[in-house]
Amino acid sequence: MIKRALCAVSLGLLLAACGDKVQVGAAPAKKADAQAWEGAGNAHVAEGWKAGDKGSWEAQLRTRAQAQNEYNRSAAQR
Repeated sequence: MIKRALCAVSLGLLLAACGDKVQVGAAPAKKADAQAWEGAGNAHVAEGWKAGDKGSWEAQLRTRAQAQNEYNRSAAQR
């Protein structure tokens, strides 16, 4: 009798674990309307970057990435 009850409880727990509902991600809260290089409406932009100029934007990103490159940073400290 105890064995059957234990088996029934175990089976119930196993089936309860299968009742997880599908989780779907929410839609993004904000969608970008313009390309990243087309501008920032404030004065907090990097020097040398011209709003609306894709080449200038890409050059600024390359410069920023190189400043974070540990190989370049350690060579400059020598």
